[in-house]
Amino acid sequence: MITQLFVNLPVKDLDRSTEFFTKLGFEFNPQLSDEKGSCIIVNKENFVMLLTESFFRIFTAKHICDSKNCTGVAVSISTESREKVDELVNKAIEAGGFEAAEPQDHEWMYGRSFEDPDGHIWAIFHMDESSASND
Repeated sequence: MITQLFVNLPVKDLDRSTEFFTKLGFEFNPQLSDEKGSCIIVNKENFVMLLTESFFRIFTAKHICDSKNCTGVAVSISTESREKVDELVNKAIEAGGFEAAEPQDHEWMYGRSFEDPDGHIWAIFHMDESSASND
């Protein structure tokens, strides 16, 4: 059984990326953060590691794509309300991110997405499963 999830993302400028996510209200685990990477605490079981490209390379022999021009992953995070979706995405835009797509409103699920300074896509959504149809 999986007990924790760590998503590893390569970043070009660790300080810039750490500052960006700090402005969004995320906290970092200092025990897992240093000059090679910053550990974003999503919740007590889920984390995102922002890793310098040079450090990220030790995990793969593959080429690291330029996420400003290619998409290799989209990180999705659920929130407790539609308002929190808007709040987080608006903070991302104010901090220097870009809205990645038009908002998606399916009544029972609402979502928006943004690109961080490295071009990684973050999809933020709220889902009211009690309102979802089973069609």
